[in-house]
Amino acid sequence: MTVLSLVAPIFGLILVGWIAALAGFLSEKVSDGLSEYVFSIAVPALIVATLTRPGLTGEITPSFWFSYFGGAALSWGIGSLVGLRRAGVERRGAILHGFAASQSNTVFIGVPMILQAYGEDGAFPLFMLLAVHLPLMMGCATFLIEADGQASLLTRLRGLALVLLRNPIFLALILGLGLKGAGLAPGGIVKALVDSVAGTASTCALIALGAGLVRYRVLHDLPSALGITVLKLGLHPLAVWLLAFHVFTMPPAYAGVATLFAAMPVGINAYLLAARYRTETGVVAAAVMLSTLLAIFTTIGWLTLLGHA
Repeated sequence: MTVLSLVAPIFGLILVGWIAALAGFLSEKVSDGLSEYVFSIAVPALIVATLTRPGLTGEITPSFWFSYFGGAALSWGIGSLVGLRRAGVERRGAILHGFAASQSNTVFIGVPMILQAYGEDGAFPLFMLLAVHLPLMMGCATFLIEADGQASLLTRLRGLALVLLRNPIFLALILGLGLKGAGLAPGGIVKALVDSVAGTASTCALIALGAGLVRYRVLHDLPSALGITVLKLGLHPLAVWLLAFHVFTMPPAYAGVATLFAAMPVGINAYLLAARYRTETGVVAAAVMLSTLLAIFTTIGWLTLLGHA
C-alpha cells in the first residue's frame, strides 16, 4: 500500500489529463499552454524554492555521478547500436534512439515522484542531478547529432550555450545554486509568491503530460518503441542500481534517488530533439507514450526494491 500511495497520485493525475484531452475538455492548445507554464514558470519556481530552503545541505561524491551517468551511457550506447541495425535508420536517428533510451522524464514525473518517495533526504541529490543531467545529456545529444555538420566546434559550442541560457529550468538551477551559495533566500512577499507558484508544479505537470499523450501514436513503430522502452525502464535503472548499491558507496537516499531517476520513462526532450532534426519522430513519440504507460508498473517494482513497500 505504501508503494501504491506513492504511484497512484502520480499516474492518477496523468490519467486525468489523458481522459480530459480525449473527452475534449482540454484542447491541444490548452495542453501546450499548460506544458509551457510548467516548464517555464512552475518548475523553475519549485527549483528555486527547494534549493534556497533552509537546512537543504549535502555533499555529492564522484561515485554518485559515475553511478547515474555510467548507467545512462550504457543504455545510450546499446540503444544507438540497436538503432543502427534497423533498416533505413541514419546516424542521427541511431543517436536519437540511444538518447531516448537514456533520457529520463525528470520534470513531469521524476521530480514529483522522487520528492514523494524520499522527501528532504532526497531533495539535495535530486536537484543536483537535475542540474547536471539537463545540460550534459542535451549537450551530448546536440553535439553528436551535429558532429558531421559544417559548423566549427566553437560555433556548435556557442549554439549549445545559447540554447541552455534560454532554458528556464537551467536558469532556475543557476539562480537557485547562486542564492544558496551566497546564503540568500527569498523572504516575505517574494517567498510567498515563489512558494505559491511552486506548489502548482507537480499537479499541472502531470495533467499536462497526460493530455499530451493523446497526440502520440504507439502503433507507429511498436517494435522499435518497445526496444527503447525496455532499455529505458529496464537496463538504465538496473545498471544505475548495480553501480550505486553494489559497486560504489554513498548514502542510501542518494543511491535510491539515482536509481529512481533512471527508472523514469522517456523524457519529452527526446521527442523535441527528434522533431527539431526531423528524424525518427514517430518512433521516439511512441516510446514516450509507451514507456509512460508501462512505467506505472515498473516504478512499483523499483519502489518496492528500494524499500518503499
